[in-house]
Formats: sequence, structure tokens, C-alpha cells
Amino acid sequence: SCSRAKDVTMPAKLPVHFFSTRSPVIDLFRGQLDYADQLRQDSEIVLYFFYAPWCGQSIAAREEIEHVASRLSDQVLFVAVNCWWNQGKCRKQKHFFYFPVIHLYHRSFGPIEYKGPMSAVYIEKFVRRVMTPLLYISSRSKLLDFLSNYEPGVVGFFEFNASPQPPGYLTFFTSALHSLKKDYLGTIRFGVVTDKRVAEEISLVHSGSVYLHRHANTSLIYPKDIMNFTAENICKWALENREMLIRWLRPHGGKSLLLNNELKKGPALLIFIPYNPLAEIHPLLDEITKVALEYYKCNKSRAAEPDLQHLGDSDSPAFDSSVTDAHLKFSETFPIAKYPCCNTVVLPQWHSISRTHNVCELCVNQTLGVKPNKVHVPHCNFLEIEAALDSFYLQEHTFFQVISNTIECSNFLSFYSPFSYYTACCRTVNRHFLSFISSEKTIFQTPKVAFSSHGKKDNTQFSIPHIEDRNCFIPDLNISSTNITGLSCRTNKTLNLYLLDSNLFWIYAERLGASRSTHLKEFAAIVDLKEEVHYVLDQNQSLVGPTLENFIKNFSVLYSPLKRHLVDDPSVHFHEEHVVTEVTTNTFHETVFLSAKNVLLLYYAQWCGFCASLNHIFIQLARLLPPDSFTVARIDVTRNDLPWEFMTDRLPTILFFPHQRKEQSVKFPEDFSVNLPNLLKFILHHSSLSSSEPCTKECLHKESVLQQGHISHLEREIQKLRSEISALHQAHDQLEAQLSEARRGEQRLQQQKHTLEKQHKTLQLHSEQLQATYDQKNQELLEMAEKLQELADASENLLKENALLRILVASRGGKLQSKDEIKETLQSEQTLSEDNDISLSTATAALEEKRINNIDTIETEHSSGNRTE
Repeated sequence: SCSRAKDVTMPAKLPVHFFSTRSPVIDLFRGQLDYADQLRQDSEIVLYFFYAPWCGQSIAAREEIEHVASRLSDQVLFVAVNCWWNQGKCRKQKHFFYFPVIHLYHRSFGPIEYKGPMSAVYIEKFVRRVMTPLLYISSRSKLLDFLSNYEPGVVGFFEFNASPQPPGYLTFFTSALHSLKKDYLGTIRFGVVTDKRVAEEISLVHSGSVYLHRHANTSLIYPKDIMNFTAENICKWALENREMLIRWLRPHGGKSLLLNNELKKGPALLIFIPYNPLAEIHPLLDEITKVALEYYKCNKSRAAEPDLQHLGDSDSPAFDSSVTDAHLKFSETFPIAKYPCCNTVVLPQWHSISRTHNVCELCVNQTLGVKPNKVHVPHCNFLEIEAALDSFYLQEHTFFQVISNTIECSNFLSFYSPFSYYTACCRTVNRHFLSFISSEKTIFQTPKVAFSSHGKKDNTQFSIPHIEDRNCFIPDLNISSTNITGLSCRTNKTLNLYLLDSNLFWIYAERLGASRSTHLKEFAAIVDLKEEVHYVLDQNQSLVGPTLENFIKNFSVLYSPLKRHLVDDPSVHFHEEHVVTEVTTNTFHETVFLSAKNVLLLYYAQWCGFCASLNHIFIQLARLLPPDSFTVARIDVTRNDLPWEFMTDRLPTILFFPHQRKEQSVKFPEDFSVNLPNLLKFILHHSSLSSSEPCTKECLHKESVLQQGHISHLEREIQKLRSEISALHQAHDQLEAQLSEARRGEQRLQQQKHTLEKQHKTLQLHSEQLQATYDQKNQELLEMAEKLQELADASENLLKENALLRILVASRGGKLQSKDEIKETLQSEQTLSEDNDISLSTATAALEEKRINNIDTIETEHSSGNRTE
């Protein structure tokens, strides 16, 4: 039996050093994981860098790891392990799905995997956090700095009176490492206080207490009586209750749903700033943090948040005592929520002729007078909002006004509680919302404000006006154009704030509309995935706190003045005038809406073949229409972004925007063929529609002037057409003459063709005869060749016989010579008889005669053969 041959494989090459031998990183290029574990036993902090020699990311991160190792090698042990070689223990024991992988160990705790950017500054920052997971807070000023940070802060109070450390300290220390293990971004900062006086500032009295600081909500103390005091529980409690005002986004560069999941939560403000994790101060980040704190600070009650003012110095600019006194006075005079929950209501149109409607903002408030022991700040409750809407619509006739120059406010008692009422303030607003683009303050704030109770005027001293008009009564709550305190709870368009490092992720900013040529990589954009829009902060403005506040407030108002950012085609440049105008995203509104002309717009794409076939039709149409009244344009929908109301899912699409009625655009019917007559009928039909408003004398005069211009333009076009027709007639006559000449030439060619056909037939007959003669002569030559071959064979035979005869003659000559010698011997013998002589002579004569005859015969045949040849 024949056995199957074994496969011959080449063994893998032996691995070589991945890091230089002079590098501070210990390179275990053969995957000696057991040796790496031995090294870890002698070091407090160890960083493992698992790599594959062929991996591009591993090669790129090698230099970053060496840079970090050169700075921290005296405190941290850096070990690189080749986890790809098949004979190494690392490959056999570890199963990684990607490379490189970084693990950190703090003594026996670990591994803590690092999943952040493979940049030296970020890796060093994370390593330093693992080295010192707890920050020592020794004074009130440091406590203030710690709590003022945008990251959530967890503070533990431990009195170091016992030896070696107080109870619970190691548990708290381990919980800080657990937080780094679960969240590699390190968004929770852990601090420890040993001074009892400093701990009392945050209400920590007993040693072993843990405090979670929150800016916009009530801070918490770890409930020891409910949860066991373990590292896992402390970490879980902090992660679940932390307050995320600003979140860092760090995409890893591969496929992920990170951005999609965050953007689906609601409108997002993406802020790109150059960030250095190792820098001691971040002025821009601190300014953004202040904006975020003001934006999310919905609860300004003194009882809800511990006072941090006395933690700092009296001259600290961040905390002004006058503001605190004003808040205290206001809380004594108006013990209600400063920022209630509000909902915007739009009333139906009062009259068909009127172009106005009423816009109201309905708020849920707490009343004065009799109240329970403690009135908490109300939260946005859907039941209360629903009840407020029911009460409001029962009284909506109170606000029905054709034109109102004042803001009317009314209070409605709650159906559920005698301590609550609803406040509604309304104003008549023009339908054309272009007049609103200043701000919400411009909409509502007027000198005349009227208040009523259930539709009646009321001058109650403690009536609380609409939230937009509180600045008329409460000086310390003046809502200026840059004040966004608590705005996240007063609008339905709440923003989620995100930070991205522009040094790493500037490509995302460019995709959102950032300029590539800018030297300062600072950028901000609002992305609303649900509405499919995004807005870009002007890059000519510096990215500072007031600019961000205006940007956020302009987005939050009812009629946002922000201009939607659309993707434009950067390759389109206008160097000369064209018959058909090429429209881009930037020129769309200017060319279509702001133009005083009728506009015919073609939606096309580069890949659309039928769209390209319409180019000559649109060029002819643009030449026919008067340029002072009509604009023929087109836009490439694949290279330009359009407002959603003007998008199309079919190409080509033709829209007509009539003059003074641009919002009443008309689509060219799809069942009509796109040709010049149909387009002209379509344009003339819709451009001659009468306006919904009565036409005045001036309008009639303009219309008559326009008609006269159309008539004169058409007359000029008719004259041009007549001249073209006469030219066409002349060309027709010339063409007829050329055609008759061509016909005569064709007849001559036909005759020549017949003559040539006859000659061709004659030549064909001659060719056949010659072919027959050729065949006959060829046959004769073949026969002659056969005869000549026979003669040649006969001649060859004769030559052979001639040679034989010569041989015979030579032999006969020898015999005759011998006979002569015998004859001489006989003559010498005289004793012979005469009979013998006679017989001998007779025989000799006969023999001689016969020889002569043979010679003659041979010569005769030889001469005959020569003649034949």
C-alpha cells in the first residue's frame, strides 16, 4: 500500500529583539511570560507591553513606550513581551484579539488594561494615576481645587492615628484602582483627607467616611449602613452616582459605535481643543468647565449644595460674596424655585387674513403663602406639565389677540395641589420668523408687561412673571445675552457636552466643517442627529466662555438664529460668467431665495447619464429667457448638502421658484418629457400666477413693464428666428444643388460599374481557359518526365553492361597473350603433326573472328546508347 506523503513546512524564523538593547524597556522577544512574572514580584509598578513584531500599531507605539520609559524607568518597570511567537509561553497562555496591549500592575493588583490613545503623554498620564491613585488633600485651598474640577471627585476621610494605617484605608485605596480598571479614561478622581478640620468642611466627621462631590446635584456620602464597605462597592457606587458634566470622547481609530451611541442620546456640543494631559494648568478647559457648570446648574438652592465659598480665599474671583448675599435676599423674598420647568406652546392662527400667531411659554411654579415644612425644587414632571397644558387650553381664549404689543401672563391653579400654580406668558409673533433671530430676550422682553389671574388684571405684589421677564423684577437674576445658568432645565433642546483632543482627532473637526488651514486647532459644533442638522461656531471667533455661552443660548431659543452648516463643494470656482449658473451650498440661498428673479433649478449628479443629456436643453432655455428676470441654475446633489426641505430622492429633478413666492416652489411633472417647449410652458404658466395679496397700482405698473420687457424680448427672439429661417432656406437650396450633382455622379458610377462587371466576366473566362491549358501542359510534362526517367534507367543499365564487357575484353586479351606464348612454344616443337596445326589454326581463326564480332557489337551498342543520351 502506498502511504500519503507528509506536508513539508518551513519552521518559523527565530524572533529577534523588538526594542533596542540600550532601551530602558526589557524586551522578552521570545515570549518568556514566566520570567516576566518573576520580574513583577520585585517591582511595585509594572507595565507590560504585549506586541506582535509584524503589527504596524505595535511598531508605531514602540517609540511612545520608550519615551515614557525614559521618564519613569526609575519608578516603573517596563517589560515588553512578544506574544506572537508560537513557541513562547505568552502565545500559548494569552489570546489577544488585537495588538498592542498594555497592562499595568500595582503590586498584586491587576491587570489594569490601558485602552486610550497610543500617545506618550496619555500613557504617562495613566501610568502616573496608577502610581498615585489617591491625591493627598492637606488644606482647604487644595480641597477647593479638588472639588472645583470638572471630573467627579470622591474624598475619603481617614485619621492616621493607628498603625500602620487606619481601618478602611486600604479598601478605599483599592477602590481607586478599581475605578481605573473599569474606566480607563480616569474620569473619577479619588482624594484622601487626614485633617479633621478640612474634612468637616464637607460634612465628614467620622474616620472612614467617603464623600462624592457633585456640582449640579446634591453631593452624597457613602451609605455604610446599606452597602458593605468594600472596594468593589465603593467603585460601583461612585460610577453609578457620578455627575458627567463634560465627557471626553477618544475614538480608537477602528470600527466602533462610540460616536453613534453618544449622538443618539440627543443634541451634542462637540468641542475640539488642543489638550496636553501632563500640563499643570488648562485655562481653556477650565473656562469650558465653568460654562458647563452654569449650563447644568438647575438647582440653586442653598440647602441642596454645600457652600464652597468659605473654602477659598475671600478675594477669590471665582466666588463673589455679593452674589451670595443677593441669592439669600431673593430666597427670603421669593421662596420659590428660580428656574421652574417650562414648555413652549404655539396657539392656533386667529384669522386667515392675519399672519400672526401667539407663542406662549408655560411654566410650573411653587406658590407663596401656606406651604409644607420644606419646599423642594420641582423636577420636570410629565403629569404636572400635562395638567398645566389642560388648564392652559381651557383659558386659551384669554390670549387670542390679532395683534398684541404686550406680553400677557396668567396664573392657573393646579388641580392636584393647592400649593402649585402654572404661569403662562404669551405674545403675538409675526409668522415670518426672520425678525426673531436676535434672541429670545428680543422676543419677550418689552417695557409693557401685563399680568392677570385667570384672564383678569392682577397687581399682586408677589406675582412671579414669566421666566423671560424676571429681569424686570429681580436684579440679581438678570438673564443677559451670555447668561446660561440652568438653561439645560429650561429648554427642550438640552445639549450633551463632549470634549475631543484636536491633536489626535482633528480629522473629525474637518468633517464637521473646520478649516484645514487654521493654525489654532480650536473648534466647536452642535450636532443634532434627530433633526439631521449641525451648526458650526465661527472659527473667526475665539473659543472662550462667552462665545460658547452665546452659541449654546442661540441654539436653545425657540427660533434659533444659528445658520445650519451644509457641506459645500470645494472644487467649484467661478472665474467667468456662464449661461447656466452652478449653485453650491454656500450660494444656494443667495441664488435661489434672495434673488429677485424667477429661478429654474436642476438637481443632477455626475454619475447620472440622463442628467448630462439635458445640458443642451437648459443652455437653450437660458438663452431664450430674459436674464434680468430668469435664472437657470443647477446643483450637484452628490457634492453639496441641501436643507432637508429641498432634498430629493430622484434624479434629475427640476424645481421652479417663482419671483416673490420662493416658498411656493413647483416641481416639474415627472410624466412630462423634458424638452424645450414643455419647460417654457411650465415656466410661463407658473410665473404668471397671481399673488395671494391684492396687486396695487405700483404692482400693476411693474407687471406691465415686465410684460413689455417680455414682449420686446420675444420680438427680438422672433426676428432672430426669422433670420435663421432665411439662412436655413439658402442652405437648403445649396444642399439640393449638391444632392442633384451627387445623383448625376452616382449614375456615372453605376455605368462604370456595369462596364467593369463585363470586363470582370471576360477576364474570368480567360482565367478559366488559361487554367485548363496550364493543367494540360502540366500533364504532358509529367508524362515526359516519366519517359526521361525510363531512358535514364536504361542508360544506367547499359553503362553497367559496358563496364562488364570491358572487363571481359581485358580478360580475353590476357588469354590471347597466353595463347601466343603457347603458339611460340608449339612452333618450337617441330615434332607436331600438320593435322594438329590445321585444327589449331582453324580454331584460332574462328576464335578471332568471334572476338572481332563481339567487339563490333559492343561498339555499336555503345554508340547507340550515347546517341540516346
